[in-house]
Amino acid sequence: MPDTPRSLSVRRRRLSEELRALRNDAGMTLEAAAAATEWSVGKVSNIETGVRLRPSVVEVRALLDVYGLTDEHRREALIAITRQAGKKGWWTKYSDVFPDEFPVLESEATAISTYEPMVIPGLLQTPAYVELLTKSANLVRDPIDIQRVVDARRRRQELLSGADRPELWAIIDAGAIERLRAAPDVCREQAAHIADLADRGDGVTVQIVPFSAGIHVGAKGSFVLMDFAAADSVTYLEMDQDGLFLESADETTRYRNLFNHLVSRSLGVDESVAYLRDAAKKP
Repeated sequence: MPDTPRSLSVRRRRLSEELRALRNDAGMTLEAAAAATEWSVGKVSNIETGVRLRPSVVEVRALLDVYGLTDEHRREALIAITRQAGKKGWWTKYSDVFPDEFPVLESEATAISTYEPMVIPGLLQTPAYVELLTKSANLVRDPIDIQRVVDARRRRQELLSGADRPELWAIIDAGAIERLRAAPDVCREQAAHIADLADRGDGVTVQIVPFSAGIHVGAKGSFVLMDFAAADSVTYLEMDQDGLFLESADETTRYRNLFNHLVSRSLGVDESVAYLRDAAKKP
């Protein structure tokens, strides 16, 4: 059974939509595009609908030529999406842990801006915190399942030490830290770990939203903004069982404005690190 647009990956769906839009802009029918490429109508249609899951770079370049796309930046962005759409990586071994393709996009991002009101962002979590969170928030008790989550998180965090690591800017509500006081050992280790990453100077920026900020725009929930070198930005909203990917320019602008507002309501970088150091010392 072919994938429906809903089940297609974010990147593959975007490629289909872009190619269909380019054909329409060129005033061409499927039949005309097929005749120009000397392909069958079914092949062109399957690329547009996602039935053909992994069109080659050569095929996509041929369509871009037929549709008269000369904008080099846009061409390269679509070629980059073509290469990435069928990409497989370490995360495929943890399909039981990741309900969607978030780690795929995260691994390709050049910059990640994340806001969390309730928990520590995944890229900053310690193993002890992951275990505590998995047991408490997900009601998981099986040691094997818990270890799978811990191992997947560790593998995901290697992103921050790679040669092509993204810039990470994390804004964390103070409540995420204060809730940890009920588990003093985890709190001390977790707070110190975040402070160490922020002090390391390797592209990790952390800010804390203090309780004194009152009710603010981030009260409605967490979100992650991901920017890419050769593709449009994507916003990710995490749900209980899976996530929602927002791809339109208007949605990206809205969440970027929300993030910038949260920056203005947060403690400064040095103050945030001092807050974390203090949390790491308290019993």
